[in-house]
Amino acid sequence: MTARSKSVSFGTPDGVSEGDWFPSHDELYARDVHRFRGRGISGTEKTGADSIVLSGGYVDDRDEGDLIVYTGEGGRDRDSGQMNADQSLGDSGNAALVISQALGHPVRVIEGLGITKGKRRRATKGYAYRGLFRVVDHWMTVGQEGFRICQFKLLKIVPGQVPPPRQPVDPLASAETTFEEQARRYISQDSLVRDSRVAVAVKKLYDNTCQICRERLIVSPAGEAYSEAAYIQAVGKPHHGTDRLENVLCLCPNCHALFDRGALQLTDDLHVINGVTGQFRAVLAQVKGHNIGIEFARKHRERWANRLP
Repeated sequence: MTARSKSVSFGTPDGVSEGDWFPSHDELYARDVHRFRGRGISGTEKTGADSIVLSGGYVDDRDEGDLIVYTGEGGRDRDSGQMNADQSLGDSGNAALVISQALGHPVRVIEGLGITKGKRRRATKGYAYRGLFRVVDHWMTVGQEGFRICQFKLLKIVPGQVPPPRQPVDPLASAETTFEEQARRYISQDSLVRDSRVAVAVKKLYDNTCQICRERLIVSPAGEAYSEAAYIQAVGKPHHGTDRLENVLCLCPNCHALFDRGALQLTDDLHVINGVTGQFRAVLAQVKGHNIGIEFARKHRERWANRLP
């Protein structure tokens, strides 16, 4: 179905109350509860998001009542229902939620009822209006399906209570710029580049040689090599790993991508295993002075534990 929309409208529409039931997307549209037909996020980077639909389409979603962790849009094949690409903060609906976080816009939350399982999930028992929420945080991570996803933390706005404060979205923002300008600049960047002393140190220890496949990628006539620093327990939200030498590996780009997506994992004895089948792949190379923290390897495995057969 082609998405169609009305003008943006924040807050609860006239004649609608929390807990109201709607039989279809068409009825949500007619009552101004969800403006975008056929999409989970109603909004654009220009307007911000005014509503979302919880449809059970992403395995990384969490619904704890007054606290929701919502996975953004993009990266899913409409025919198979499977993720086949990374999401981006630049996707229209994801950018809209970032803008709503920055400006403090209330977001209507609608829950699909009787969600079917399988490739094409749909609500068989209509939709319930859950009330107004505020986007209080967001992050990029790799989801259970192995692709980069945007996730948003939403808290319920309880009538009669002070709502959660709006949050800046750009950690490098200056006080002279508005929330909206910060958000738009942050969306355009879509990522933060880390080049810490730890990353430089691990590359030097291994002379830019991958600890898993032992490849050293020569990228210039002068013999210069390229490698990447890969965090074992991911740093930043929501995993909160530390920027320490014990938590970082020197990998080639291929092994880095596989490791970040759980397709390669470390055992406690530092064997590399296939994160999908559990089969042995290699013994991790380790030089003197690089004491890898087993606790970080365990955190990495825990993140992907339900993927092993």
